[in-house]
Amino acid sequence: MRSRAAARRGAAAESDTAARAVCSSGFTDRMPEGDSAGESIHGKPSAIGNFFKRLGQIYQSWLDKSTPFSAVRWTVTVILTALYMIRVYILQGWYIVTYALGIYHLNLFIAFLSPKVDPSLLDDPDEGPELPTNQNEEFRPFIRRLPEFKFWHSATKGIIIAMICTFFEAFNVPVFWPILVMYFIMLFCITMKRQIKHMIKYRYLPFTHGKRTYREET
Repeated sequence: MRSRAAARRGAAAESDTAARAVCSSGFTDRMPEGDSAGESIHGKPSAIGNFFKRLGQIYQSWLDKSTPFSAVRWTVTVILTALYMIRVYILQGWYIVTYALGIYHLNLFIAFLSPKVDPSLLDDPDEGPELPTNQNEEFRPFIRRLPEFKFWHSATKGIIIAMICTFFEAFNVPVFWPILVMYFIMLFCITMKRQIKHMIKYRYLPFTHGKRTYREET
């Protein structure tokens, strides 16, 4: 009897071990499928992400191609500005948006006129980015804090965003516009006066005239 009970216990143990082995093997077989499914969901970018990535590449490509044509770029910006002003004049509103656009362009213009390294922060004032004052001095080009291309790009984006805002009534805040005009003119005069004093104090001009060349005499 004892031998039969022991045989039954051994058979039960063997069946239990076999069942555990089958379960573990089935679980391990299913793991790679789950991992591959996860990789297909999280590893690969979505169609929307690919679309915006491709759109950004096309936009950057057009920006790179337009870099040498500064006159054409600024002509387009002036036309957009004129269209925006005509729209604001016809609608008789959105003066706050126009005022914010003017302040933004003024800040861009000041950065365009300012040197990349502020001479007031240097220990030696002679190390500032000043241009030569006579023919015997070494040629040193003026390096701007805001380059011309970035100035144009930011200004154009500001105009387009302001144009989009005119299509939403939420941005049409009622205000007495002559006060905004007077305040902007006063702010422009004060800012430009301070910028001109800075130029005179540290002896620099925000323009590079080009290096002087000499012709050989025959």
